[in-house]
Amino acid sequence: MSVHTPGSAPEISPPGTADQGEGSLNTKPMRRILASSFIGSTIEFYDFLLYATAASLVFPQVFFTGLDPALATILSFVTLAAGYVARPLGGIIFGHFGDRLGRKGVLVTSMVSMGIATLLMGLLPGTAQVGALAPVLLVLLRVWQGIAVGGEWGGAMLIALEHAPGGKRGFAASFANLGAPAGSSLAALALGAASLLPHDQFIAWGWRIPFLASVLLVAVGLVVRLRVSESPLFTRFQAEAERRRIPIVEVFRTNAKNVVLGVLVAMTQLTISGIATVWAVGYAVAQGAEQTGVLSAKSVSAVAMFVTAITAARLSDRFGRKPVIAVGIVAAILFAYPMLLLVQSGTVAGFAVAVIVGQAIQGIILGPLAAFLAELFPTSVRFTGASVAFQGASAIGAGFTPVIAASLVAATGGIVLLGGVWIGVLVICLGALLVSAEGRRRDLTTMISR
Repeated sequence: MSVHTPGSAPEISPPGTADQGEGSLNTKPMRRILASSFIGSTIEFYDFLLYATAASLVFPQVFFTGLDPALATILSFVTLAAGYVARPLGGIIFGHFGDRLGRKGVLVTSMVSMGIATLLMGLLPGTAQVGALAPVLLVLLRVWQGIAVGGEWGGAMLIALEHAPGGKRGFAASFANLGAPAGSSLAALALGAASLLPHDQFIAWGWRIPFLASVLLVAVGLVVRLRVSESPLFTRFQAEAERRRIPIVEVFRTNAKNVVLGVLVAMTQLTISGIATVWAVGYAVAQGAEQTGVLSAKSVSAVAMFVTAITAARLSDRFGRKPVIAVGIVAAILFAYPMLLLVQSGTVAGFAVAVIVGQAIQGIILGPLAAFLAELFPTSVRFTGASVAFQGASAIGAGFTPVIAASLVAATGGIVLLGGVWIGVLVICLGALLVSAEGRRRDLTTMISR
């Protein structure tokens, strides 16, 4: 079937159709698109997850001084949660313009916004300098970050998925998700290198260096991102998209069930992230594990997640999104208590095993997740729908998990209750996956819900 849009060459079997399973990703334009999706997401998640690591190790001593250490940590995690709560708002705002005006412009705007917020964090004075104003400004900047990354994921994922052949959508869409482990690894390495300074210097100014260095990364990302073409599926339906004034209203009018299911399925991966890569870092150090070793192990764990995510994404193109994600959820349920016990051991070795295996399991879910969420929604509201589902899960799963985990452990003095609650959440989310639709063979060229 030939499809022609103004200003473009005719295409045979447009991207997203179910019958285009043998198309290639190994073309110059497609390689550029995948690189843009990956590099841009890596930089944005570097910024976003750098904050997560700092919230565990640094911010209690800079922005919440004079408090009981456990309370300072909980308050620091509350500021972390503020960014996750803002992510659905970012998904709605950027999704609105992404579904009406196009994917590319949103990607550039979100990256610039994130870079400015992270730079300002690196310049922000602590409580010792400006008193209570410091944590207030920190929360505002964190919300700014959350809005920016809320728009990034949907745009980066869709620009790859909507260019890709139908039979390789899972692998292509995963490049946006792969930015998370890559960015997390860079963030852990950067903060780990800064932590080699004497502790007083690290707390006084050393932690700021990775935040300020973000400006250089954003500049590189913009050079790559500005060279990417607009999504062909959006271009094909641009006239219809411009007539749709409020995509978020249509999402909840026609696809509310899929939003709820998408949130629950995505929460599985994000609760692992909140526990293994945020809460567990500070808890392991508090139990006696050496800080630099913990950060190094976290960085290595991102590599394990990267490898399993790529593998799982490829498998999902062959066997479907649901079977692969189900394997990851079951593995997470089985490993929940062993992981918590390893973190509680207070050794770098124990933490390393816990976070590496935990991140590898997370990668199994993460690999197919982008395509799974995108395939729940039609082209007219795909940016908004997929973004709201993923960012809603981020707010609940990753944003509040560290706070809940720290509170449960502080209240009970151990990890038994935390493990039980976590497993219960995973079981509920597995049920949501089982009743969801499999979208591997769905024709994405449909403009509206059927």
